[in-house]
Amino acid sequence: MKPFRIDVPDDVLQDLRSRLARTRWPEAECVDDWSQGIPLAYTRELAGYWANDYDWRSREAALNRFDQFVTDIDGLDIHFIHQRSPHDNAFPLVITHGWPGSIVEFHKVIEPLTNPASGRAEDAFHVVCPSLPGYGFSGKPTRTGWGVEKIASAWETLMLRLGYERYGAQGGDWGAAVTTQMGRNGGHCAAIHVNMPIGRPTPEALKDPTAEEQRALAALADHRKWGTGYSKQQSTRPQTLGYGLVDSPVGQLAWIVEKFWAWADCDGHPENAFSRDELLDNVMVYWVTGTGASSARLYWESFNVWGQLDRVDLPTGVAAFPKELLKAPRRWCEPVYNITHWTDMPRGGHFAAFEQPELFVDDVRAFFATIR
Repeated sequence: MKPFRIDVPDDVLQDLRSRLARTRWPEAECVDDWSQGIPLAYTRELAGYWANDYDWRSREAALNRFDQFVTDIDGLDIHFIHQRSPHDNAFPLVITHGWPGSIVEFHKVIEPLTNPASGRAEDAFHVVCPSLPGYGFSGKPTRTGWGVEKIASAWETLMLRLGYERYGAQGGDWGAAVTTQMGRNGGHCAAIHVNMPIGRPTPEALKDPTAEEQRALAALADHRKWGTGYSKQQSTRPQTLGYGLVDSPVGQLAWIVEKFWAWADCDGHPENAFSRDELLDNVMVYWVTGTGASSARLYWESFNVWGQLDRVDLPTGVAAFPKELLKAPRRWCEPVYNITHWTDMPRGGHFAAFEQPELFVDDVRAFFATIR
C-alpha cells in the first residue's frame, strides 16, 4: 500500500488552457434542443468557464481530504480512497463507480457514511472507493482480460488486503455490474446494494405487462433507438475513439457532459442537478489522466455482462431512482437477485450518490443494517 495524493503538474494545466483556447469548433446543431447532441452554445460556455474561471487546485485539495492509496493487484496499480470511520467496529463497504463517472461521484457521501450525524457505530462504515482499472488514477491495463469478472476478484483481494474479512459492496452503472459479480462470487462479501440492478423483461412481463412495465419497455425501446451509439462505439472500437478524447479537452467534455444531461434527473439541463464545478471535476479526472481510451475499453471487455443473469444468492438491496438510465422493475430483477430490500426513490437519476447523496446514504444504511 502506497499513500497517494492527487497532484496534477502545472504543465498539464497550462496545456489544457492552451488546447481550450485553440479549440476548432464545429457549426451549431440544426435543432433547438439536445437531440443532435450537446449544443454548441452551451459547450462553448462551459469550455470558457473551464478555461477562465474553474479552479482545479481548490477542487484537487477538496478531493485530497480523503485518505488515498495505490496498491498492485495482478500487475496493475489500483488507486482507491480508504476512509476509515472513527468507530472501530464500523461495517466495511466497497463502493464502485461506472462510466462516465469517477471517485468524484462519491465525494458527498463518504463523510456521512464514515462519520454519521447520529454518532452511532451501527450507522457507520469504513469506506473503500476504488478507481476502476483504466479509469482515474488507477493503472491502464496493457493486456486484455480486465473485465467485470476480474475486477470483482480484484476488489475481493483489495478488501482482504485491507484486513476486512466480511464486508458489503455497492455500485451503479459498471459499479453495479462489478458489485453484482461480487454477489455471485460470494467470498467474503456478505451482501450487495445496487442502484442500477441488472434485469430483463420476464416472459410474463412481455405477455401481460403492468403499467410500470409498459413504461419500462417503452423507455428501453427509446434507449435502444437513440441512446446506444456511445456504447456501440466503446464496445467495438474504443481505441479509435480514444484519439479524439485524449487529444481534445472539448471532445472529452462533450462526450461526458451529454450523458449527465441524458441520465441525470435534471429537468433538461445538467446544471439543474450539478454545479459547473462538479461537472468539470469529473471531466478533469478523465482529462488529466488521459483515460478516454482506457476507460472505454471496459465496454470492449465486458459489454455482454449485461446479458448475464446468473443468480445472486446474497442478500441484495436495490435503490430504484425514477430517472435511472435503464430502470428495471422489480419483477425483472427478482430472477437475478435475492432481493431483501427495495426502495422506490422519489427523485434522482443514474448518478445516485452524486445527485441525491442523502437519499443514497439513508438507503445504504437501512439495507446494511439488516445484515450487520
